[in-house]
Amino acid sequence: MNHKTMMMGPIEPIDLVKYAGASGDFNPIHTVPDCAKNQGHRDIIAHGMYVMGLAARSIEEWFPHQKLRRIQVRFMSPTYPNDQLIIQAKCTESATGGWREGLIEITDDREEIKLKGSFALHEEE
Repeated sequence: MNHKTMMMGPIEPIDLVKYAGASGDFNPIHTVPDCAKNQGHRDIIAHGMYVMGLAARSIEEWFPHQKLRRIQVRFMSPTYPNDQLIIQAKCTESATGGWREGLIEITDDREEIKLKGSFALHEEE
């Protein structure tokens, strides 16, 4: 297994406002603290797809000569502003038929799991 680790963050509230604009997801739980707190969160929460995007970006940086063909994730807990994220992946050492499989996990600096998933890479042609 090929292990990779990357630290990312802290996530800033402005990052979530920019993501809201880019994605069109203007749910105020991601940008308005009072709305998030009224929903039971301690602060605004990151969009799940934003966190998944961090995972995909990490995979592409770790394996620049392979194309990310599939990523499946499960969101385990909310990601808040100022969270320091630890992104870890385990990937098979050798590719079979040009394919390589891996597992990815994102935790915060308190070891709370934010995201777990799997991915598949294929050799560039």
